Amino acid sequence: MDGLPQISDDMGDLPALGDLPDMGGGGFGGMDFPATVSRMPTPMSKKAKAAVIVRILASEEVKLSLAHFPEKTQVELARQMTDLRNIDRETMIAVVEEFLEELEAIGVSFPGGLEGALNMLDGTISPDTAAKLRKQAGFSLTGDPWERIADIDAERLLPILETESVEVCAVILSKLKVAKAAALLSMIPGDRARRVAYAISKTASVSPGVVQRIGISVAGQLDSQPPKAFADAPTERIGAILNFSNSATRDGVLEGLDERDKEFAEEVRKNIFTFANIATRVDARDISKVTREVDQEALIKALAAAKGPAEASRDFILNNMSKRMADGLREEIANLGGVKEADGEEAMTAVVGAIRELESAGEIFLLTGDD
Repeated sequence: MDGLPQISDDMGDLPALGDLPDMGGGGFGGMDFPATVSRMPTPMSKKAKAAVIVRILASEEVKLSLAHFPEKTQVELARQMTDLRNIDRETMIAVVEEFLEELEAIGVSFPGGLEGALNMLDGTISPDTAAKLRKQAGFSLTGDPWERIADIDAERLLPILETESVEVCAVILSKLKVAKAAALLSMIPGDRARRVAYAISKTASVSPGVVQRIGISVAGQLDSQPPKAFADAPTERIGAILNFSNSATRDGVLEGLDERDKEFAEEVRKNIFTFANIATRVDARDISKVTREVDQEALIKALAAAKGPAEASRDFILNNMSKRMADGLREEIANLGGVKEADGEEAMTAVVGAIRELESAGEIFLLTGDD
């Protein structure tokens, strides 16, 4: 146990104090303790003490995740539990008290090895720095590589699934959560996706050692990928810029993109959200949140300037607020009369900006075609 030298030799980390069963009233698992035991009635090795703790926790139905420990540690634990027979009550209480003393003495623990440290520092140091550290140290993964792979975006895993054998792909998908595996399978071309799906049916005989080696190899490939200069895809970046451009600029850029790369232009359009998209992309129940975030004067100008394709969004906003408020806005729009095109564009951009901010904050969610 790291940090618990008095309890175990090379037995891995035992549970944190907060994970132990309820010990109210001075008991352990419902057992009452006598006064503090000052001696160990029956001499025991540190490994045997660790086995006693594991046995007590198991009797209290505390599930310990020991599968990620080294095989040597798991074998030694099983051997200790096989050799031990009956432990007298006084010895058991002494082991538990010693264990609790060790836990309470720990102020803070750090992850073991470079990989554990880099996982803890994820988001704090740059990906480029992390990649250099791994390269300098040589790739030596500690723990379960699949835990790291599970957190990787599907887009980063896709190139590996496109180049590896279908058998390896079958193992990768089998180790991922169902939702992510399904998303990745849908990104693979049809014929290859069918072959990977069939290969999954043949994974029953794959040994844990092979799965571990595949995980280490995949993690190594992911770490060797050069860091990206931009977090968002090109279509997302262009779409975000065009969101805040006036309609003339937006239409001109999209027309030019259509001439050069129609498929790319269509992807950009999917990332554009304008005032005209409000009627189809905003949930009617969220309109009240949107109108609260927009300056009243800007909202009136935006509604007054909404013409052509934007009229549906104007009616959508007015129809999904209280009748009294909608009637008041209609009266203000009528009194305002005409709105300069530039002022109208600015006002509609303000409404779109408020919606985008609410989405970024998680207050609302924009609908997709599937929704």
